[in-house]
Amino acid sequence: MEQHDGHGWADEGFGAVADTFARNFAEFPELGSAVTVFVGGRKVVELWGGIADERTGRAWQRDTAVPVFSCAKGMVSLCAHLLAQEGRLDLDAPVSRYWPAFARHGKDAVTCRMVLGHRAGVPALDAVLGFEEIAAWTPVIRAIEEQPPLWEPDTAYEYHGHVFGFLIGEVIRQITGLTPGAYFREAMGDPLGLRAWIGLPAREMDARARLVEAEGRPAMPGPEHLLTRIVTMNGALVFPGVDEPHGWNDPALLGMELPGAGATASASGLAGMYAAAVSGIGGHERLLTPKTVTDAVREVSSGKGWLGFDAGARWGSGFLLDSAAFRPMLGERSFGNDGAGGQFGFGDDEYGVGFAYVANRMIGHGDARATRLIEAVRDCLTG
Repeated sequence: MEQHDGHGWADEGFGAVADTFARNFAEFPELGSAVTVFVGGRKVVELWGGIADERTGRAWQRDTAVPVFSCAKGMVSLCAHLLAQEGRLDLDAPVSRYWPAFARHGKDAVTCRMVLGHRAGVPALDAVLGFEEIAAWTPVIRAIEEQPPLWEPDTAYEYHGHVFGFLIGEVIRQITGLTPGAYFREAMGDPLGLRAWIGLPAREMDARARLVEAEGRPAMPGPEHLLTRIVTMNGALVFPGVDEPHGWNDPALLGMELPGAGATASASGLAGMYAAAVSGIGGHERLLTPKTVTDAVREVSSGKGWLGFDAGARWGSGFLLDSAAFRPMLGERSFGNDGAGGQFGFGDDEYGVGFAYVANRMIGHGDARATRLIEAVRDCLTG
């Protein structure tokens, strides 16, 4: 038996997720959003509602994709673990084994795992690159090669924003010959029919949801602050820039490969990726073995970051882990990544869950929309 309304369905036993999704619209300034849950490779929840484009009133559809920011890190990390599982990448070997020029300026001992755990010491670049240079890929790679670490690698951690994606992405490119967005599509996106991209195809641009900011969302610190430099790549990108060129509604940004924070996905695309990783979907075997998941979910970083803040996040190798104070999930086998607009996707192979919530209203600090949905999923699974 299923519960139906005009905007999706939830299997019997998962009605609490539907109730919570509806309450999010009543209790938050929600505009448009969607949530999808897989259990054991089967879709048990697919819900969507609201407005995809506030300017025109265009409704959110079942397969609507929206910018999901750093959920991109989950896509890139999944690719890295897939290559490691295949024996093509050793996460504990120096990055320079695959990318020799990276070793310059004191980075010779940096491993992929240090990058995946935000410990490499290169959260931002000294080089000031233009938007077109960032879009061209190679100028960013050359800047990373010339960048000295801000701290001795592996002695501290701080969120590596965009550099994370370019650095792991270049390792993927050196091994496969494909940029990370192209490799993601080849390895899993196309075979599994996932509506998730790093570099949104032109054919998808008009149907995407447009981001809007909630009123009272806190402003970014000044342009010289390291956090702002991390998020904007020294001002070349506008964050969130919902109505500005080079921001996250700009087709020029969404269409280029920005693998640290430039993903666009539907809820089912993002949830399907994690479900494929932990249980398999559509008759395909699971992408990651239990041993690979064990490697991914071992804590690498937590506590105070280099900037002195402890938000309560725990990091494995490329993924957020179950973090009670920051991002509660299902347990010690949970791994995922969130987006700056409140979006979140994760997988858990103990429960066989792939989950994603996506939205176009950016609420900011303390945004509880995804957390409440995950609580409902947990209650449905364990209640």
